[in-house]
Amino acid sequence: MAWCAARAFHFPAIDVGTLRTKCPIVAGLGCLSLASSKLWRSSADPRSVVPFACLGISSEASLKEAVQTDKAPAALGPYSQAIKANNLLFVSGVLGLVPETGKFISDSVEDQTEQVLKNMGEILKASGASYSSVVKTTIMLADLKDFKKVNEIYAKYFLSAPPARSTYQVAALPMEAKIEIECIATL
Repeated sequence: MAWCAARAFHFPAIDVGTLRTKCPIVAGLGCLSLASSKLWRSSADPRSVVPFACLGISSEASLKEAVQTDKAPAALGPYSQAIKANNLLFVSGVLGLVPETGKFISDSVEDQTEQVLKNMGEILKASGASYSSVVKTTIMLADLKDFKKVNEIYAKYFLSAPPARSTYQVAALPMEAKIEIECIATL
């Protein structure tokens, strides 16, 4: 049994090797601080302990999985459409290409935005995620003057609790695209 330094609790012995391979993310193990790092509240009562939590993330390659779907455009280079790792999904930048033809839906930023978000939805679905699980997006625009047009279309896909977001104008996008969007989602 291991002792918790902050309170007199007993915890069963933990095989860290097994825990690392079978459970890559461990949260809320209470006060397993063997280094006796007691975290005290600002009150005068030394017995009022701030809860302690631990989050371990593994970088083991076997816990990383590439996602690929034919319902979204193929990657244009040596990268994956998305990567699953540690209960997160990292979706690469998506363009407004029609999956079947590999060509842009049109030259308009509105049409490309709509197609980008449809393509992203297919990648999310293939990963077991959805628009509602997206926590962060990054939008890259060829022209920041298109910001309002993009927002009107984007808002249809992220109705409630929209994700955190950054939007940038960039010097150029692949294949002279008008817009590219990448995202991070939870699984």
